[in-house]
Amino acid sequence: MKDKNTYRDRPINMDKDGGRKWIYAKKPIGKWYKWRTFVSWFWLIFFVLAPIIKINGHPFMLLDIINRKFIIFGIIFWAQDTVILALLMLSFVLFIVLFTVTYGRIWCGWACPQTIFLEMIFRKIEYIFDGSYRKSKSSKNDSISVWNTVKFILKHFIFIAISITITNVFLVWFIGFEELLKLLSDPINQHTTGFSAMLIISGIFYWIYSFFREQICTMICPYGRMQGVLLDSKSIIVAYDYKRGELRGAKNQGDCIDCKQCIAVCPTGIDIRNGTQLECINCTACIDECNIVMEKVKKPQNLIRFDSIEGIEKGHKTIWNTRNKAYSFVLLVLIAFFIVTLFTRPIIETTILRTPGTLFQERGENKLSNIYNIKIINKTYDDIPLTMKLESHQGKVELAGGEIVVKKHGLYESVFVLTLDKNQLSGENTKVEFGIYAENELIENYEISFVGPLDSKYK
Repeated sequence: MKDKNTYRDRPINMDKDGGRKWIYAKKPIGKWYKWRTFVSWFWLIFFVLAPIIKINGHPFMLLDIINRKFIIFGIIFWAQDTVILALLMLSFVLFIVLFTVTYGRIWCGWACPQTIFLEMIFRKIEYIFDGSYRKSKSSKNDSISVWNTVKFILKHFIFIAISITITNVFLVWFIGFEELLKLLSDPINQHTTGFSAMLIISGIFYWIYSFFREQICTMICPYGRMQGVLLDSKSIIVAYDYKRGELRGAKNQGDCIDCKQCIAVCPTGIDIRNGTQLECINCTACIDECNIVMEKVKKPQNLIRFDSIEGIEKGHKTIWNTRNKAYSFVLLVLIAFFIVTLFTRPIIETTILRTPGTLFQERGENKLSNIYNIKIINKTYDDIPLTMKLESHQGKVELAGGEIVVKKHGLYESVFVLTLDKNQLSGENTKVEFGIYAENELIENYEISFVGPLDSKYK
């Protein structure tokens, strides 16, 4: 490379004294930017509509942390489902690791909310008011005028309005759309704490997207630093083909003419020709800009492209090596596991325990009984009438209340007495099995111990 000393001891947007170096990225144009725009609009629509869309009268997504109720793809989870949620979380973490190892930081450039909000909303508004990067770059030195002041005020007024909107949409994810409408219709003095929190969070969003901007990615987000241990020579990244591009310059033998347009269009201000850097979010803006330049100078496109370091060094024509195919298969398996776990979770959860402090009770000469506590959690949106049957033995079940009806999202608690003949016992502890039925359909099996006397004639 032209500059052999590529080591940096600070982020690209910071000067040697620790001061801020403002980045005014040029407006991207090209195939990849169009695709990224389509993907971003999909995620924005999902972000807005997911907690509003109803399935059977219930939100598609809801993360009600206060009431410990989570609805994912229309399926409700409660605090009692922590094991399932933990498995899903572990699968998600493994998915992130494998995805990054295989596909690099494509999440950052194509799906991260920070990037989508900044690049697809706030920066596009900025382009409308300030133009592309060259005009914005010089606007710092422009003389103050009435028109510039009006533009500045109007732009930041829109920024504030969008920040408040984002905060309220986030709020819908945690309290539901109906509850938000109720809060908006009530007088402010009835919700001063919530209103103050909304303004503070909106102010934080406004500050991030108006002033702090790309520093979230370069200084705060840990994902960029994680890639140092997750990426390897086979990971798919946005890479500069130095074998084809060097030596740089219009009169040199390499295809790179050193126009620096890849730097001008980069939202974090890096030079992709210096290799993988923590600031790179794989947004592909440099790919589009370089392809435009290559077309103008009549040279092959994709001097900058999605590739791996190994692919560039060895001249591979495809990024689909054996390792990437295998990891992609594992990722599909994890997605399948996530979906199956979501949709096969039991609709009820039963707990049966012997009543504390009790032993067996004699019922005449040939019968014994035990007393049990039963709890049933209904994880569905409907009331469920249930029937409990003894599956493993011939005996009598006497339930307090006589019937089981579990309210939607509710907890049923009761006590029952199980009576068995002595000749059915196998010792001090006999395993008995119950079946929980809904409309004659077996929903769940549950096994408990029946306690009898320590007497050899029952063994």
